[in-house]
Amino acid sequence: MNQYINILLSRKGCYLLCMVLFVTSCKKADPLTFDHAANVYFDLPQDQKDSISYTFAYDLAKASDTINIPVTISGKRISQDRFYTAYVEADSSSAIPGTHYKALEQQYTVRADEGRTVLPLIVYNRPDLEDSSRTIILKLRASGDFGIENPTIIKARVVLSARLEQPAWWSMWCGAYSRTKHQLFLIVTGITELSTVGLDAPKNLYIANLLTVMLNNPFDWVANNTGKGYVLEPVTAGNTDAYYFYTPLNPNKKIVLRKNSGSGRYFFIDENGQEVR
Repeated sequence: MNQYINILLSRKGCYLLCMVLFVTSCKKADPLTFDHAANVYFDLPQDQKDSISYTFAYDLAKASDTINIPVTISGKRISQDRFYTAYVEADSSSAIPGTHYKALEQQYTVRADEGRTVLPLIVYNRPDLEDSSRTIILKLRASGDFGIENPTIIKARVVLSARLEQPAWWSMWCGAYSRTKHQLFLIVTGITELSTVGLDAPKNLYIANLLTVMLNNPFDWVANNTGKGYVLEPVTAGNTDAYYFYTPLNPNKKIVLRKNSGSGRYFFIDENGQEVR
């Protein structure tokens, strides 16, 4: 009998102990908090990893642009502005400051209570970008407000170009290819891509013919499309044998229009010195 009572008491004790543990476990857990030094890092999309490609090829009138490179803050946000710094690794970069990009500021602001910002990189459209790309290697640097704890995500590579490449659809609708002819196509049509679907032939041939009309009489095209902002200016004052075709928005980018002495017609001259037809 005593043995039976002892067993019951033992079971009752176990039951009470389990209830205590259960109630304790159901209490709301205190939030897990920790202090972590504030850091900055480049937060590029997964498909870009540490490299960003930018081209002026499809907007030839644009003389400059701003590439906003995402920067993220680790650690606590605080209710006051903070500052981070970055620099260009000159030895590893082929782009020239003042020519291909604007030199970086001494520091950049992270607004109060914000956890994300951008590094605004101002880049310039230069004629040499049509022949070869230029790279800018950016690195974050520790500041009074932020560290750079993870060295694998404080570097970003920007590749600049303005080079056009022959698209797969070109020969189907536009004939012989040159980068200059491609540039003129973009200026005239404002279209960057055509399909290769046969049913689209009427539309695509109409678009391609817009370029043909312009090539046949560029003077009329300039006069009739003042909204495009392009001008024809004699290469030599008073001489009508050759003109520069360009937009004042980007005077560094000029295409030569030259008179053919045999036919009396004017032709644009491509990057190989050939007439664009």
